[in-house]
Amino acid sequence: MSATFPSQARIVIVGGGAIGTSIAYHLALAGEKDVLLLDKGKLTSGATWHAAGLMGQLRSKVNLTRLMQYSADLCARIGAETGQDVGWRNVGSLRLAASDARWDELKRAATAARSYGFGMELIGPDEVKKLFPLADTKGLKGATWIASDGYVDPYSLTQAYAKG
Repeated sequence: MSATFPSQARIVIVGGGAIGTSIAYHLALAGEKDVLLLDKGKLTSGATWHAAGLMGQLRSKVNLTRLMQYSADLCARIGAETGQDVGWRNVGSLRLAASDARWDELKRAATAARSYGFGMELIGPDEVKKLFPLADTKGLKGATWIASDGYVDPYSLTQAYAKG
């Protein structure tokens, strides 16, 4: 960090949350050197501070799914790269269906996931109960399971981006 505030920069990023620091991190990876990150307060003092950090990867479009897969992979490795533990926990995720309409929706999502080459399983209530013994599966039609989903600590991830 410079002792004096620069009067100009080739690239200026406004916002020192997870998005702004991610942009700065990725620009640095791409070789950009004249980047300035501005924030009205401290890093993560805005919306990032309130974020849950959930990393569900499947999206409605393949390119967005790939972006989320990249993000989850980055969360799994950035701690080793920067020395900042980001709290990545690969716990998986469930999407539950208690109605026929929702079950049909989840089956369509699983078909899309397969077409993307993305790992998503259709599972029944018994398998839900095995994964989460405290789950109330009464009336459950089925669910999807994505083993590669997880969550991250947004504050720590932002700090890792800043260190990277």
